[in-house]
Amino acid sequence: MRITLWVRPRSGRSAVGGDHGGSLVVRVQAAPESGKATEQALRVLADALGVRRHQVSLVSGHSSRTKVVEVDADDDQLAARVATLR
Repeated sequence: MRITLWVRPRSGRSAVGGDHGGSLVVRVQAAPESGKATEQALRVLADALGVRRHQVSLVSGHSSRTKVVEVDADDDQLAARVATLR
């Protein structure tokens, strides 16, 4: 399942929740340098979805706030979980 994310770096705490123009909002404490915020966003998302980090891969948006990720898990369960996070 592909999910579009809006990453907010340098947040007070790392969390997943909310909607920004149809994208799931992922807040991370890391600064947007050397891919640190992206990696933390993928870890935080995996934790929020209840999957392992290696099941979440970045498809596009390596240096953008808007990212598309692929999650390798049951689509029905993921869709329900994403709906509760929005």
